[in-house]
Amino acid sequence: MATQIISSLGVTDWTDHRLPDLFGKRYVITGGNSGVGFEAARMLGQKGADIILACRSVDKAQAAKTRLEAVSLGNVDIIRLDLSDLASVREAAHELRRSFNGLDGLINNAGIMQTPELKTKDGFELQFGTNHLGHFLLTHLLLDMVERRKGRIVVVASLIHKMGKLHFDDLMLKDAYSPTKAYAQSKLANLMFAFELDRRLKAANSPAIAIACHPGYSATNLQFTGPKGLMNLLYKLTTNWTAQSSSNGALPSVLAAAGTEAKRGGYYGPTGFLDMRGPVSDAGVAPHALDEVAAKHLWQESERLLGLD
Repeated sequence: MATQIISSLGVTDWTDHRLPDLFGKRYVITGGNSGVGFEAARMLGQKGADIILACRSVDKAQAAKTRLEAVSLGNVDIIRLDLSDLASVREAAHELRRSFNGLDGLINNAGIMQTPELKTKDGFELQFGTNHLGHFLLTHLLLDMVERRKGRIVVVASLIHKMGKLHFDDLMLKDAYSPTKAYAQSKLANLMFAFELDRRLKAANSPAIAIACHPGYSATNLQFTGPKGLMNLLYKLTTNWTAQSSSNGALPSVLAAAGTEAKRGGYYGPTGFLDMRGPVSDAGVAPHALDEVAAKHLWQESERLLGLD
């Protein structure tokens, strides 16, 4: 296991039974139609929150909405969002702004994993473009809606950030692509973005905060929709042996979004076997993910790539 730093923010063995009533609260969850995102929506909805599923497939989102409405005490809505298409991100943000007056939380959950070398509609490497840049832009466009309700930006990272490196000389990995290297870079970017965002919000005296989390190794479709060949077969074996349920994997996201114990700038996840499963507490962070100079550089590069000021 790589060297890691564990925060001491005081959260240990957290479960959704500690959630307060969430009636009147509103949360957007990217990729909320399945897996960890769906389970987070279910837990929040059962406490009374209104949920907005921001998903690429409207049909899958509609099926998820039907299931959620059977158990949720709040409203469930759908917004079409394709994080690999910047025009779709902007349209989704516009629709959210048109339909709602504020957000208590934006849960940047959706992601893809270890795909072959592909590009987004805008020409970015698919995993970096979807997992990081799509969420960076969505957060930029919706931040004032979260501030309006003194809410939270939640960024779902991954254990694999510990293997990640930001290749600033070749962020799109044109010279030496590998599915795992691209995935690790994108999830390191997620975590560093969350930390840098919270530092900037605090410096600006913003009423919003940012919190990061990871789901450990959870049994979802993520492991099977991206990886190909032997890697796909390996995940089928290890998921059966090692993975925790998607419901348990959603606990860190729910804590970060609505738990009263969660603290700004925190990072939460399972802390059992190799941090892949087990009690949800303060999570271990690789030291290089705390590099503030690199985080600022990532922020600047993200703005440049997206054409933001």
